[in-house]
Amino acid sequence: MKKTIILCVILALICAFAMAEEAEREAYVSGDYEYALLDDGTAEITGYNGSDEELSIPSELDGCSVTAIGDGAFYFCESLMKVTLPDSVTTIGEEAFSDCDSLTQITLPDSVINIGDWAFSGCESLTQITIPGGVTAIGYETFYDCDSLTQITIPDNVTTIGEGAFSNCNYLTQVTLPDSVTAIGDEAFCDCFCLTQITIPDGVTAIGDSTFHCCESLKQINIPDSVTDIGNKAFYYCSSLTQITLPDGVTAIGDEAFYYCTSLTQITLPDSVTSIGYEAFCSCTSLKKITIPDSVTDIGEEAFDCCFDLTAMIVGRGSYAEQYCIDNGLPYTYAGA
Repeated sequence: MKKTIILCVILALICAFAMAEEAEREAYVSGDYEYALLDDGTAEITGYNGSDEELSIPSELDGCSVTAIGDGAFYFCESLMKVTLPDSVTTIGEEAFSDCDSLTQITLPDSVINIGDWAFSGCESLTQITIPGGVTAIGYETFYDCDSLTQITIPDNVTTIGEGAFSNCNYLTQVTLPDSVTAIGDEAFCDCFCLTQITIPDGVTAIGDSTFHCCESLKQINIPDSVTDIGNKAFYYCSSLTQITLPDGVTAIGDEAFYYCTSLTQITLPDSVTSIGYEAFCSCTSLKKITIPDSVTDIGEEAFDCCFDLTAMIVGRGSYAEQYCIDNGLPYTYAGA
């Protein structure tokens, strides 16, 4: 117990020292820019007091190379419409350009390797952006609510699409994820109403919770063999989805995973699936046929509620699924019958 207390005290002191050191960073002003010096002597822009519509951020301030755009540096700069960053910048901080709702165009140099969470969230007028090749991760809600964004280029180095990364990008129509991507966060493309097509690379192992929630225009999606889990509300209200093939590795269908997929007519669950969540296929009003393997040992309540066109659930004799159908008054037939 004493060792634990001592360790906690040490950690608290380290945090306090780090916060004090951060607070002591001297602020400088150069023209319309506020900046601070980093440990390597380069400058991080921390604020902007101008009202320009078009802005080319300088590569130096008072002789110091500009290498970072700090957290919230251009937050809510409503006048900004076009921004060009210099080749010296490597880091764009959290909320750096958040809520710049007039920003239509921003040019990121190849030198950028880090883009912080919410960096461009709320940039309602931003129509397209190219992510530099050195970036390996798109963070939490980086482009959240960029509802004019129609096109985005994601480089081959990116391995992670963060939670809510493109959530509420209402006019984003097509996304190609490079083969390097291995993780897609929850709600990554939530409420992308106009998204019609997306390619998921082979390295991805899970479709997270609400990943494609309310992607009403998504008609078809290919899920790679590497995926083993379909999260809660993963395809909730994908009302245009007509076809989906689940790979053999999928073991679980989450709660409300395909809720209100009103254009889905049939689906075959692979033999690897063991559980079907609560309301998983509820209100799939066009669903006529579904094949449920003997491997399924758990089906949540109302999993097939309001599937008015469902004429046959194909099940195995003596299976859990057969008993579920009997208990819930659902039509069924045997596999191979």
